Amino acid sequence: MDKKLLSILVCPVSKAPLEYDSGKQELVCRASGLAYPIRAGIPVMLETEARQLNVDEKLKSSGGAK
Repeated sequence: MDKKLLSILVCPVSKAPLEYDSGKQELVCRASGLAYPIRAGIPVMLETEARQLNVDEKLKSSGGAK
């Protein structure tokens, strides 16, 4: 994920910053509890396409995301 792109993208629901999870190919928003998929290198920033984070994912620090 391009760091410059990541720095300007925000969650469409909460407007909070996003974290890149390279393992799951997702952009994670802890504020809204949603993870947006990245398909073919393109972030899909639609609430209807996002998955809900579980409790452990919501509490996990940003140190694990890259």
